[in-house]
Amino acid sequence: MAQQPGTPFTGASPAQIDLIGTISISLMTIGAPFVVAWAKRLTPFAVSFSGGIMFGLSLILASFGTRLWHFQLTQGLLMGLGTSSSYMVAVTVAPAWFKVHRGLAMGIILSGTGVGGLVWAPALKACIDGIGFRNTLRLTGGISVALIAPASCALSWEPRTRAQLEVERTARVSRMDGVLKVPLVDARIARTRKFAAQAVGAIFQAGAYYTPVFFFASFASTLGYSATAGANFIAISNACNAVGKIIIGFASDHVGRLNTLLLTTLISAVATFGFWLPSTVSQEESSSRSLFVTFTIFYGIFASAYVSLFPATLLELFGVQNFASVNGVLYMVRGMATLVGTPVGGLLIRRSAANIGPQSFEGMSILVATLLSAATLAVLWVRIEAMVGADGKLQWLWKL
Repeated sequence: MAQQPGTPFTGASPAQIDLIGTISISLMTIGAPFVVAWAKRLTPFAVSFSGGIMFGLSLILASFGTRLWHFQLTQGLLMGLGTSSSYMVAVTVAPAWFKVHRGLAMGIILSGTGVGGLVWAPALKACIDGIGFRNTLRLTGGISVALIAPASCALSWEPRTRAQLEVERTARVSRMDGVLKVPLVDARIARTRKFAAQAVGAIFQAGAYYTPVFFFASFASTLGYSATAGANFIAISNACNAVGKIIIGFASDHVGRLNTLLLTTLISAVATFGFWLPSTVSQEESSSRSLFVTFTIFYGIFASAYVSLFPATLLELFGVQNFASVNGVLYMVRGMATLVGTPVGGLLIRRSAANIGPQSFEGMSILVATLLSAATLAVLWVRIEAMVGADGKLQWLWKL
């Protein structure tokens, strides 16, 4: 649509259009501390239900947009707030309900993001071709409310957390106390090397993670694939995402969640260096296509595992009593990193007057690979800090 006359996106650059999704994804996690505070003061159901309404409303309002900034406000800002209210409640409430099979449980729960993407990508393309993008936005807005709002009924605090929150509620002096007050991380925890290591890893991984996902279809078009095929790449990635989270989550319960987090982050960095980067510089289209298909599969399986294993490892490292506040703050950090990393990746696309070729994405692929490598080193740092005992001495532990 950016290359067609008379559309809301005519003449817009990939980075400008990408900003819509970047704002949404970033706000999804930047709003985490506030959403956690609201869920504590009210109920997880109330916050998530409200998020479902905002999510659907954002799509319906976007259907009336006539300028690029209209979509940045609706599908970006409003959808980000709606997504945060639903998604962050789920990933904060869920881990505490599980212990022995926490990795598998979070893998199954968060595989929903992959299943959703697998269904939505081709479905949206078919709807846009059949009824136009505006009617598609209205249709998906209604469907989203119908799916998210009832699903919110399943969300509630685990009994120990609920009892702790009851004590906190009785200590409040006003009705608004706890709604406006953001739960900050305990200073003693924030000063630990363990917390610093997790924060550094979260920054680097989030700065890289969504960039390939947002540009799958754009890069596929430079290899000669159609718009339909580009949507299928997103679907393939999400299918691998769903299956990978469940299998890797199951494996993490047996070999250690931190061990698995380290391995999967390393593989995602290697896959970017080994498959996506070569596909941008290869002179043979067939070779570039094969490399990119391989990258799509590996990245979908292993990079997404960080998302499901991250909250599970936080619970183990910092305990149930500190989990909600630590989770909220570190997810906020991830959102800020996404807000910077993905637009920078978009700006690295080298455009020419004639067209955009696969070589235009070389800088982006290098950035993503470098950030994921840095994230791997940070997770290794977390792994080492987790072996430090109460006496300050390093003790080798295999299963972490």
